[in-house]
Amino acid sequence: MSLKIAFCASNAPIAQSALAGLSRRYGNHAEKGADVIVALGGDGFMLHTLHRTEELAAPVYGMNRGTVGFLMNEYSEHALEERLAAAEEAVINPLSMRAHRADGSDHRALAINEVSLLRAGPQAARLAIHVDGKLRMPELVCDGALLATPAGSTAYNYSAHGPILPIGAEVLALTAVAAFRPRRWRGALLPKAAEVTFEVLEAEKRPVMAEADSQSVRDVVRVDIRSEPSVAHRVLFDPGHGLEERLIREQFV
Repeated sequence: MSLKIAFCASNAPIAQSALAGLSRRYGNHAEKGADVIVALGGDGFMLHTLHRTEELAAPVYGMNRGTVGFLMNEYSEHALEERLAAAEEAVINPLSMRAHRADGSDHRALAINEVSLLRAGPQAARLAIHVDGKLRMPELVCDGALLATPAGSTAYNYSAHGPILPIGAEVLALTAVAAFRPRRWRGALLPKAAEVTFEVLEAEKRPVMAEADSQSVRDVVRVDIRSEPSVAHRVLFDPGHGLEERLIREQFV
């Protein structure tokens, strides 16, 4: 029995061309009721697809029609059904962000990769960090800070010199971005169940924005972050090229 495959693609011409060719060859079912969703694009489009389809039962299999493609498989039109049947599954729990703004409003979002706080003005940000309600760092002067999942540990977190985390690790990476004080603080590894609060000090003088997988909230005064076990993203990878293997391989580049 043939798999019911739903294809989606970014707006890039190369992705749209792949969408047309794959649809002609395998058909294109509606996402609701599909056995699997195939996303054509880069990592950004993959994250967008995972967020957009998080309430659907079908897993998502990405094929790279973008740039880096860390979350994607190699592109090919051939033997797709066989590749999907043999694919390995990784389950990713996102982070839940609740951002409190200076005007009193709250904004909630989910992040598969990371939640980051970034200075939004000419001066460095001043942040206090609480873990499970306990003040752990009274003042971090920096360009920003972030909390990353294992799946997102090779993205912005790695660029900020944070650690790469194995996909099965029950930890989160707390990483500073261009820390000025304390200069030698290299971040922390926290239990997956930890609840982290960033408090923005001198928020009016030193404005800060928060981002959850590129969903931005400006003028935040406090950001609460925790893992969201009730949401599970199912991502498929070709055998031998799963997310765990990619995370290990990335450390030897």
